[in-house]
Amino acid sequence: MQGIVLALLVCLLLALITKRYALPTIPFYIIAGLILGTSGLNLVGGDEISAFLTHLGLLFLLFFLGLEIKPDRIWKNQSAILSSGLIDLNINVVIGFLAAFALGFPLVDALIVAAAFFISSTAMAVTSLIENRKLLMRESETIVWLMVFEDIVVILILAFLGPQMDHPLAILVKTLAVLAVLYAVIRFGKDQIIWVLKRDDELPVLLTFSVVLGISALSVYLGIPESFMVIAFGTFLGTIDPVSFEVQSRPFKDVFLVIFFVFFGITVNLFAEGISIPALLAISLIAVISKYASGIAIGKLIHRNSHSGIEIWANTIGRGEFSIAIAALYGSAAVSSAIAFMVIVTSIIGAFVAKYSGKIGKILIPPASSVQKKQGEN
Repeated sequence: MQGIVLALLVCLLLALITKRYALPTIPFYIIAGLILGTSGLNLVGGDEISAFLTHLGLLFLLFFLGLEIKPDRIWKNQSAILSSGLIDLNINVVIGFLAAFALGFPLVDALIVAAAFFISSTAMAVTSLIENRKLLMRESETIVWLMVFEDIVVILILAFLGPQMDHPLAILVKTLAVLAVLYAVIRFGKDQIIWVLKRDDELPVLLTFSVVLGISALSVYLGIPESFMVIAFGTFLGTIDPVSFEVQSRPFKDVFLVIFFVFFGITVNLFAEGISIPALLAISLIAVISKYASGIAIGKLIHRNSHSGIEIWANTIGRGEFSIAIAALYGSAAVSSAIAFMVIVTSIIGAFVAKYSGKIGKILIPPASSVQKKQGEN
């Protein structure tokens, strides 16, 4: 318990500093964990209490993702989502896999690294658009749809990547049966759920907390994908009153996620056997380059402009919550080290690139008139 208190106090101090200077918080929480844990001073270690709280952080992150999924909006904008999303997926997964495989990662580990390469941090992307006052630029909608596409892919990864004990067909049948029951309960109990959410006592909070843990426990008991079920249940409840559920679940998500990130840093061995510092640096820099390649490609396809690609790249460099989640769920020690290091580097680089994207774009892609002038002088 003392370790949790110390970790939270350190994170509180870091949160005050990062908010003051508009920096991303996730990498600094991980850095705090690395310093406090096995890779640093070894002052704090993991135990059953921290493991439980960490798991709660992951569950509420997944539940929040489900609330954000809007099936009707996805269906209406399927063309824009698919075209930009597939470019993003293909470029980053291929580059991530080849980079990891070339650096000596086994096949499965290379696939996990490739998934982490692909998934940008939705929180960081949206935050950078808001803080840098870029929500009105034309590229912001493309960035948001990229995040939606990535969220959908995350659901598929979490549903099928993890090892399961039962036959895949049995898992699929049980999953569909439980989803049908949950959908029916929510549909026919809609009025009662709304009645609870409108109360001003503890019932709305208790309902939100209970349903998330209840779906998790039910999924584990039945042997079906826990992560997928929590996301799906969030999506179902989001059809009723997503704002109310977001308000009730946000405190749990924010607090438990801090514990999740800091204890991920505490338990991960940044210098795990099988991966070197040059390899960690190489993975991180290639991750920045891969998003540059996909950003430019999307900018040219969707907006017919390379400078639009710079803006898309700048706001999608940072990897974060779901890259860490995949590493925590399925990664080996070496993979967890690589992804933790990559999240720290890409988040910090992404924060500064997003802030100064206009100046960086002029350097990387000079205006056509300047290029023609230089060619004429030569």
